[in-house]
Amino acid sequence: MIAQDLRPLPKAAMNTEPDAPDPLADAPLLVRFEEVCKTYDERAWVVDNLHLDIRQGEFLSLLGPSGSGKTTTLMMLAGFDAPDRGRILMDGADISRLPAYRRDMGVVFQSYALFPHMSVAQNVAFPLNLRKVGAAETRERVREALALARLEGFEDRQPGQLSGGQQQRVALARALVYRPRMLLMDEPLGALDKALREHMQLELKAIHKQLGITFIYVTHDQDEAMTMSDRVAVFNEGRIAQIAAPQTLYNRPATRFVANFLGETNLLEGRVVNNADGFATLRLDEDGSLHHARCADTRLTVGDSAALAIRPENLRLASGDEPAVAARVIDSIFHGAHCRLRLHMAGGSELSMTYNPGSLGRPAPLPGEAVTLGVPPQLAMILR
Repeated sequence: MIAQDLRPLPKAAMNTEPDAPDPLADAPLLVRFEEVCKTYDERAWVVDNLHLDIRQGEFLSLLGPSGSGKTTTLMMLAGFDAPDRGRILMDGADISRLPAYRRDMGVVFQSYALFPHMSVAQNVAFPLNLRKVGAAETRERVREALALARLEGFEDRQPGQLSGGQQQRVALARALVYRPRMLLMDEPLGALDKALREHMQLELKAIHKQLGITFIYVTHDQDEAMTMSDRVAVFNEGRIAQIAAPQTLYNRPATRFVANFLGETNLLEGRVVNNADGFATLRLDEDGSLHHARCADTRLTVGDSAALAIRPENLRLASGDEPAVAARVIDSIFHGAHCRLRLHMAGGSELSMTYNPGSLGRPAPLPGEAVTLGVPPQLAMILR
């Protein structure tokens, strides 16, 4: 389900943060997937009735678990696979059956696919040689691509003499050397260690900003997608569950799947009391307490089962008259920059709360202690 725009809460009711600004809201459309379907065994759609618009110059991540359809979508866009149904349009023209070499797209894979018998410069020059670009122009473009990937001085080395991060940069330079309109990347950082992966995320974001071309990035890593992207399309079972800016996805998930996939979420079950104008009231099964929060699902009606969703960092020790729930501390875990409380409600529901050490204004609750947790309405969502 594509997320719907939500009407802001009345100021008298609660204070809310606006949606993340969209710097590419007016960017021209570059690619459109129209009702695209793909299957490999004729029993289930790997990609199921996909509708997706890609804007000129955006960094779009396709995020989802294994088998969700994100890589198949990228392969169809690259021209390595074709839809069984529907169309893929680029600049308004149908490219569904256009050969990959005519699509003006660079591709980077997780395996890098470098030629071991060629030098770095020869690997990067390979796409230009296929296109029969002249020697002088090839040398200049290779120099530019290596500089962009911060590989000056590595021209004569063999791939086997490079680290994993350096090999990834060679693959990136090779994909960019012929100046494609789009760069497609299929989990290119998956083989790198955590520190190098985080460093390369920042480098990719800087390269995207410098070039201004469209980047499409496939990953199952939520942090990668959230760090680099203008928008993230969250895939589940061959469909897009939600597409939005990272901040909007995290703070206003449209489904339980999106809420859980993009970080930890507390889900408290209940019944809908009312639902109108983008907001609903839920009576919790645990204690009968009423909670008012945003609700993008207009199909929810009075009496339907739903869940109150709130991130661990948005729970707090209650003060005043704000909506709250009672719980008992099960465990307290120190994580360095933050601490985590594991709690149980009387009916058995488990909650998680995170906080910065010293920010509570009181001693941290100890295991076994009963506490009252504030549930700020402006930071919660009601989900089917």
